[in-house]
Amino acid sequence: MSVTEKPNRTFVNAELSFTWDNLSLYFDQLLHKNITSKQDLMQWLKQRSELNAVLEEEFAWRYIRMNIDTTDSQLQEEFQYFVEQINPKVAPFENKLNQKLHDSKHKEELSGDGFPLLLRSVANQIELFREENIPLFTKLESESQKYGAISAGMSITYNGEEFTLQAASKFLKHTNRSIREEVYHLIQTRRFKEVEQLDSLFDGLIELRQKVATNADFENYRDYMFKSMERFDYTALDCEDFHQSIKTHLVPLLNEVTDKRKEMLGLEQLRPWDLGVDIGLQEPLKPFENGKQLLEKTIECFDTIDPFFGECLREMNRRKHLDLESKKGKAPGGFNYPLYESGYPFIYMNAVGSFRDVVTMIHEGGHAVHSVLSHELELTDFKSLTSEIAELASMSMELISMDSWHVFFDNEADLKRAKRDQLMDILGTLPWVATIDKFQHWIYTNKNHSVKDRNEYWLELSSEFSSEQVDWTGLEKFKASQWQRQLHLYEVPFYYIEYGMAQLGAIAMWRNYKKDPKKTIQQYKNALSLGYTKSIGEIYEAAGVKFDFSNEYVQELSQFIYEELQQTFND
Repeated sequence: MSVTEKPNRTFVNAELSFTWDNLSLYFDQLLHKNITSKQDLMQWLKQRSELNAVLEEEFAWRYIRMNIDTTDSQLQEEFQYFVEQINPKVAPFENKLNQKLHDSKHKEELSGDGFPLLLRSVANQIELFREENIPLFTKLESESQKYGAISAGMSITYNGEEFTLQAASKFLKHTNRSIREEVYHLIQTRRFKEVEQLDSLFDGLIELRQKVATNADFENYRDYMFKSMERFDYTALDCEDFHQSIKTHLVPLLNEVTDKRKEMLGLEQLRPWDLGVDIGLQEPLKPFENGKQLLEKTIECFDTIDPFFGECLREMNRRKHLDLESKKGKAPGGFNYPLYESGYPFIYMNAVGSFRDVVTMIHEGGHAVHSVLSHELELTDFKSLTSEIAELASMSMELISMDSWHVFFDNEADLKRAKRDQLMDILGTLPWVATIDKFQHWIYTNKNHSVKDRNEYWLELSSEFSSEQVDWTGLEKFKASQWQRQLHLYEVPFYYIEYGMAQLGAIAMWRNYKKDPKKTIQQYKNALSLGYTKSIGEIYEAAGVKFDFSNEYVQELSQFIYEELQQTFND
C-alpha cells in the first residue's frame, strides 16, 4: 500500500494560526475570486476543499484531545474557542460560498461522479440556512458536550477499588450472580444520581433544537433534521416501516433467544443483571490484555482478510492516531474520526479487556479502512460520508472478520462462543435501534411533552421492542431513564437508525462473503472507494447488497441470522 502523507497545501498557509483574522483572508479570497470558466471553477472548488479539510482536521484534533482528558481545562477551552469563535463566523461565509457556486453559470459543466450530489447538497444547504440559527448551533454544540463530561465523571467503588462505569461493566459478565446483582445496583444507582441533571440538559437541547427548526420554517425538529441530514433516499414513513419490520420479525427471535438464555442459566426469573453473563455460565472471554495487544491482534485479523486492511491500522499506529484504553477522566464511547487532510483517521475507544472491545475495535477499523480508501477522491465533500454508507463499512467488517477471530481466541470453543455472542448481540441491537429511533420521532413531534410523558413513552416502547422474559420488578425507576445511556440522543440527534439500516446491509454482505469471499471483499473495497459520489442505493449495489428495509427483506435476513445463530448452539 502506498502511504499517503499529509499533502502539501497549495492554498492555505502550512503554518496557519487558527484565529479568525487569519482564516477570514481565505474566505474573502474565495468569495471574491473571479470565475470565468470551468477550469476556474474547479480550481476554486479545490481551494475551498483544502480550506474545509484544514478546518475540519483542526476541529477534529481539538475534539479528540478534549475527550481523551475531560479534566484538562485548557483542552476544553481550546475546543470551546473553535466552537464559539471560529465556527459561528465560518457559517455565513459557507452560505455565501454555496450561493456563489449555485449561481455560477459554469456549474453545469462540472462532470464526473459526485458533482450532481454536491450541487444538490449545496442547494439544500442554501435553502436551510438562517442567520439567526448560527448562535443556536454554537450553543447546541457547547451544551451537548456536557453529556460527555457528566458521563466521564461517573464511577463506582467496588471492593475498595474505583472503576469507571465502562470498566465496572465487566462485572456484569461474572458467573457469580450475586456479584452481578451488586455491581448492577452500584452502576444504576450512580447513574440515577444524574437523572435530573441529564433530564434538564436534554430539555434544554430539545428547546434549542425546536427553535432551530421553527426558524427554518419547519413544523418540528424531526422534519428539519431529515432535510438537514440530506435523507434524500428515504422518508420518515420509511423509518416507520423499519420499526414495524423489526417489531414483526426481530422481536420474536429476540424473545426466543432470551428464553434460551433463561433456560440455560437455569433461572426462574431473568433479571437485567443476567443479560451480560455468558449464556453457558462460563467465565467472560479474555481476548486481549491491554490496548497494545488489542491493536496487534486486530492488525493480524485484518491481514488475514485483506493485507490492505491491516496496513491501514499499522500506519495509523505509526502516526499515533489511536487511543484505545479506558481511563479516569476520559469521555465514554468510541469513534473513528476522519482526518480529511491527513487521510488516516483517529480511532478512540474505552477498552477494558472485553470481547465487546474487540467488536468495537473491528467496527472502528472498518470506518478507518473506509477513510483511507476514499481519501484520494478529489474534494473533501466527496469524502464526507452519509451515516448509512459509513456504517455499512464498519458493520460489515464486524461480520466478515468473524472467520479470522481465531487470533483473539486460543481454542474453538471460545471462538464459537464469540461468534454466538456477536449474533445474539445483533438480535438485540436491531430492536434497540428501532426503539431509540422511534423514541426520537416521538420526542420532536410531541413538542410540549413533560419528563414524565417522555419516561412513560420510553417504558411503552421498551415493552414493544424488548424481550418479555426480563423481570424489572423493583427496578422501574432505572428502566424509565434507560434511554439516557444513549449518547446519540444528546450529541448527534437522529443519527442512529443508520446503524439498523447498515446492519441489514452488513448481514447481506456477510451472506455473500460466505458464498464468495474474494468477490465480496472486492465489492466491499469498490463500494468504500466511492466515498459519497453516488447515491446510498448505488453504493449498496456496488457492495453487492440492497438498501432495503421492507418487511420481506427484514424477514429474509432475520431468518438467515437466526439459522446461523442456531448453528452455534448445535455444532
